[in-house]
Amino acid sequence: MLYIITGCLFILLLCANIFFMFKQIYLLSLLLLLFSCKSKKETIKPEVSSITESVYASGIIKSKNQYQVFPSVSGIVDSVLVTEGDSVNSGSIILIISGKAQKLNKELAQLSAAYADAEANKGKLNDVSMLRELAKNKMQNDSLLYFRQKNLWDKQIGSKSELEQRQLAYLNSKTAYNSAQVKYEDLKRQLEFTSAQSKKNLQLSGVLENDYSVESDIKGVVYSVLKSKGEIAGPQTPVAIIGDASNFILEMQVDEYDILKVKKGQKVLITMDSYKGKVFEAEVSKINPLMNERSKTFLVEAEFLNKPEQLYPNITFEASIVIQVKKDALIIPRNYLLNDSTVLKVDDEKVIIRSGLKDYQKIEVLSGISAQDELVKPEE
Repeated sequence: MLYIITGCLFILLLCANIFFMFKQIYLLSLLLLLFSCKSKKETIKPEVSSITESVYASGIIKSKNQYQVFPSVSGIVDSVLVTEGDSVNSGSIILIISGKAQKLNKELAQLSAAYADAEANKGKLNDVSMLRELAKNKMQNDSLLYFRQKNLWDKQIGSKSELEQRQLAYLNSKTAYNSAQVKYEDLKRQLEFTSAQSKKNLQLSGVLENDYSVESDIKGVVYSVLKSKGEIAGPQTPVAIIGDASNFILEMQVDEYDILKVKKGQKVLITMDSYKGKVFEAEVSKINPLMNERSKTFLVEAEFLNKPEQLYPNITFEASIVIQVKKDALIIPRNYLLNDSTVLKVDDEKVIIRSGLKDYQKIEVLSGISAQDELVKPEE
């Protein structure tokens, strides 16, 4: 029994020694690994190469002259004459809104115009003209009798009472003629006004009737039809989207921090998920001067210099607006900087540099180090 106990104790002691030995080996290996990781530092030397400073932007592609079509009147859509993808000309009818009441208004305006037409009322004007001529003739006759009686009175022939009667008759006929003349001019002016007004009302009815036919303002392609037959349409809701089929513009959102660097005519490099692996060139064509207060960005437009074979509105893209390109520049990776202006040499010396152009990965060094200096990447 004693031999058995002694053997078990020996075995336990042996296992404890083996466990302790393995633990020491594990700790030694861990220390060696940590020491090797700590001693291995990434280093580089500055290189002479070209660097491009650019501003990043993202946006969407839009058809040139793309716009939403709004009707001028409200009503029920009677018929839709186009579908998505159809080509239209300026003036092509897109859809028609039911306008039965307007048709009746136009017919009423036609009746009013016919009734008030100056030629149709020429008889009324002729009647007044004849009365005017009669009044004129009577005035001339009474004038002749008055001056004849006046001549006789100057020769002491006749009586003063007869002279006064002739004078009164002449004055009355003269007043009657002037009144007839005024009535003629008033009637003529009224008939001309009523005729012109009724014609304008007829034209207005025609224009309002045309408003029920919604037309395209440009030659292009129907990209979307937003209303169907039987739906309600009105001036507050678009019924279609139309744009140019061959010309497109790039709408980019540029941060307010970078907008002062962007100028018209600058080159833009475009990448799209629709054309993976390809880069297209464009040029800044317009900078909208009003900032979007919500996004703190400015809308910048560009046009393709080499357009893709096929494009559709609302395709997204990423852009790099090229601000400046410099060749034979001394550059280092941006992640080798400490506090944006300091680098660390292999001898642990910290050097302040003066930087130049920057992109998202590299930075130009203007002074502080040379191409022979070896730099250490800072620990993160």
